[in-house]
Amino acid sequence: MAKFVIAGRADCPYYAKAELLADYLQKNLPDFRIHKITQRPEVWEEWLKDVCENNKWSHNNSPIIWRELLDRGGKGLLLGGYNEFLEHAQLYYGVTSSLTTELMMVIAQENLKAHIEKEKEKEALKDLINPLQVWIASASAPACYHLIPILTSGEVFGMHTEISITLFDNKRAEERLEALVTETRELASPVLRSVSICTKVEEAFRQAHVVIVLDDSTDQEVHSLEDCLRSRAPLCRLYGYLLENNAHDSVRVIVGGKTFVNLKTVLLMRYAPSIAHNIIAVALGVEGEAKALLARKLKTTPAYIKDVIIWGNISGNNYVDLRKTRVYKYESAIWGPPQYSHPVLNLIFDSEWLKKESVAILRNLTATGKQFRGILAAHSISTTMKYWYHGSPPGEIVSLGVLSEGQFGIPEGIVFSMPVKFENGTWVVLTDLKDIEINEKIMTRMTSDLIQEKLVALGEVIDFQPYKSERKNLMPDEEKDLVMSDTAEFSDTAPQTTSEKPLNQESINDFEGKILES
Repeated sequence: MAKFVIAGRADCPYYAKAELLADYLQKNLPDFRIHKITQRPEVWEEWLKDVCENNKWSHNNSPIIWRELLDRGGKGLLLGGYNEFLEHAQLYYGVTSSLTTELMMVIAQENLKAHIEKEKEKEALKDLINPLQVWIASASAPACYHLIPILTSGEVFGMHTEISITLFDNKRAEERLEALVTETRELASPVLRSVSICTKVEEAFRQAHVVIVLDDSTDQEVHSLEDCLRSRAPLCRLYGYLLENNAHDSVRVIVGGKTFVNLKTVLLMRYAPSIAHNIIAVALGVEGEAKALLARKLKTTPAYIKDVIIWGNISGNNYVDLRKTRVYKYESAIWGPPQYSHPVLNLIFDSEWLKKESVAILRNLTATGKQFRGILAAHSISTTMKYWYHGSPPGEIVSLGVLSEGQFGIPEGIVFSMPVKFENGTWVVLTDLKDIEINEKIMTRMTSDLIQEKLVALGEVIDFQPYKSERKNLMPDEEKDLVMSDTAEFSDTAPQTTSEKPLNQESINDFEGKILES
């Protein structure tokens, strides 16, 4: 079979004549096939130069015609231009062209018009399939390096959803972001439409469908916990303003990290009220730490442990509730099908370990954040996002930081980690779970510090007053049922003001100078 490629400038009359002759041959000869390529006049010369350099050909005019030899395992064989193609048709097929010059010019103009219309159709079709705009704030954080490969794998949003990633951070991080962009492109992901960086505050979150907020970093000195809490408000206020004004109406915001996760989430809700229902805090990292700890004790795999509930402050005073936790595929005297499971509390007979050692380990992990760095942070964020879009595993309990509406006796107006399930693109708090009531003293301890953090951050209270522990009054059964991690931590951040003056476009530069360029 003979397969010819005919390429030319869209307005070239000789291309038009060669095209009509090739159409005639293809229609009348069963083993003759053609492939047509047209280019705009302004790009033709550059395109022709590239083709000739790649194939080591010498040709300067329109059209260029070659024969494909792919069935022989070789590259194309250059035939030449219109005259060479005409001679080939006469010699091999006894066919020639009698097209007049006037008609050639008419067809050439029609070809150019058709080429332009085809390009417009392609662009219009491309616009209909808009990629999902994913923004990562504080993209120089270590977690981002591990997060990008997961996002571009297609596991989070699906293999049929193209994404565009924008890395947002301050100007100082630009070199690091450029290197990250290069590596991301080299992944050659089929779902990645583009990746870029943004260091201009006023452009942040432009048409964003998804915003992932990582831990912000600074080298400034910290003087007190109160200073650190108050420093969170200006950045969240800026982000809230940008989300309200730049992001897509249906934007989903997910807050992750190891410092003040609940506080940052509730502040973003305050300053971006129109999308507050679409802002959540990631608690799966704490879940993962607890599952790994239990798995080591039970000598099993963390993935086999399900339904660990994280209550309270994700990066501070929280409780790991094991009353609903079960372990699957556990080697014991009683076996069952894959869906059979054991309650974890029935398998751990070491009450000393459960009440003291495990508590100390989890407390240390929360306080230092040593294990919640890149990999765990990226995995917990991406898994939560995957559940948000596609639903959590049926029947499985997931922990999530959401705004309290009074469920379980939790005060309204604070972001609190509680049990949920994801379905239909949103989440539902599992208020119908049985036997998960929280002791009043335990609830007070969990909520008190969250309320204090919020009040100090907003400048309504000057000094942070931590809740005084009353663990000595807990009953033994309560201590067994609730594994506690009771730490409050703060990161190195300089004090900032929390002025509540209206934020507008003119004040963005001030925020950029104080927060992102300090």
